Amino acid sequence: MVQNTFKRREKKILVVESLLPEIEKKLLQYFTPDSHNVDGKPYEICNIYFDNERREITRNSNSKPFYKEKLRLRSYGTPSSSDNVFFEIKRKMNKIGTKRRAVMTLDKIYDFLENGTISEDESYINRQVLSEIDYFIKTNDAKPFVYISYLRNAYFGKDDPSLRLTIDREILTRHHDLHLEAGRYGDALLPEGKVLMEIKFHGGVPMWFASIMSEYSLSFTRFSKVGKEFEASLKKETNKV
Repeated sequence: MVQNTFKRREKKILVVESLLPEIEKKLLQYFTPDSHNVDGKPYEICNIYFDNERREITRNSNSKPFYKEKLRLRSYGTPSSSDNVFFEIKRKMNKIGTKRRAVMTLDKIYDFLENGTISEDESYINRQVLSEIDYFIKTNDAKPFVYISYLRNAYFGKDDPSLRLTIDREILTRHHDLHLEAGRYGDALLPEGKVLMEIKFHGGVPMWFASIMSEYSLSFTRFSKVGKEFEASLKKETNKV
């Protein structure tokens, strides 16, 4: 059964890639790779994030408000029109994040975006989430704005399956050809030689995780993929002047 609603805290860490094998070896004492990581190989995640021409959704998120929302269309691998994808609305209030998502084929998502129709044949949760997404799009004048893709290794806690760890590398972004089926290409976002680690948890970070961080002099950092892409875009525009 696909889970449609999530609620948890998230913390991010930039890690030197050369240290990653050693760090992962220690983490695997406490984590198990998820089913997508066949033989330890990373899998591809592709996203289309929504914003308006003034980038107000991203600007608001970067300002660290008490409450914020973002909307994205996500696939695992490059999809065809008949593949299931995830239309997700993410909210964060007082550092607690929630995520609600509809699971539908890509062609049905495109039909919804073009015509605003929600079929009565859809599941109750899909219809409910799509109604929320429709309100978000109309209220924010939102449209597909940026493609962001990366290769991910993901793990869940051996003793606590709600504890999640992800490691993302080779993050690519683009502002044109905003279709998931167009494939994975674009400009690199991460600093050279770095990967992005994120721990997702309820309550507090486990002490053993904090101990591993201390051993390798790691620290939590603020790193939003959409926010960093926005900053990179502003820098490019400034350099053109």
